[in-house]
Parts: sequence; structure tokens; C-alpha cells
Amino acid sequence: MVFSEAALETAVQTGEQSPFSDGKDPQALRTIGEVASALGIRTHVLRYWEEQFPALKPIKRSGNRRYYRPEDVALIVEINRLVHREGYTLKGAAKAIQDRPALPAPSGTEASAPTAETMTGPGPIEPWIFDQLAVIRRELAEALERA
Repeated sequence: MVFSEAALETAVQTGEQSPFSDGKDPQALRTIGEVASALGIRTHVLRYWEEQFPALKPIKRSGNRRYYRPEDVALIVEINRLVHREGYTLKGAAKAIQDRPALPAPSGTEASAPTAETMTGPGPIEPWIFDQLAVIRRELAEALERA
């Protein structure tokens, strides 16, 4: 089953629901076939992206079988978004991913929204800004579903 990009991206980023409907734990390793099927990306494309994106390094076991971690799946979703929705070239997407700030890996448990206490930066963050960001995120997801 292929998921809509917006629903899949949200699920992977928040860890709220697994984009896979196979009954495995959300933190379970996935084969290249499972990832390709769930994301609607062909396996040869995933293998090519591994060459083009140094950050995409699935675990390889005997016989070169690839196993993708949840953070690998999240990276694939991001690459797919950059290349197919935002129009980046593969080189541009690789640079954008390399230049982004490091994000913590999803915990696999209930994800919490950032708060003023958990955010770091140049100054204090007003609590109401998180409500505004949630509204914007929801509106963007709805707009993407309509597109």
C-alpha cells in the first residue's frame, strides 16, 4: 500500500504511526522491498540514492541484503520530497541534507511537540508560536492532499 506523501512524511517525522501496515514494531528494520512498496519508490532508485547521498547508509547483512532503520526511511522520505516535490537536483538535495542541522532520531514512542523549554536558540520563544506552527503545518498538509 502506497501512502500519500504528506501522510507518510508526517508519520515518519512524528513517529505517531508507522507508514507500514505489516504489524511490525515501528522501530523494526525494513527490507528494501518493504520500503520501496510503502513509499512507492522503485528498488533500483533506492540503491542509486544510496550512492548519491552519503547519509543514506542502510545496514547490510549477508548477501548484501539491505535493512533500513526508521531514520533511513525518514531520510528517503525527505530525499523524495526534495527531488520530486520541490524540484531539487540530486546534487542540490544532497547538499541541502548535508547542510541541515542534525535532528534527533525518532524515539518510536509517543512524540511530543517542541516546547519553549525544549527549544534552544538565540532567545526565549513565546509559547503561542507553537500553536501557530501547528495550524500552519495542518494547513500545509491539507493543501498537499488537495494538490
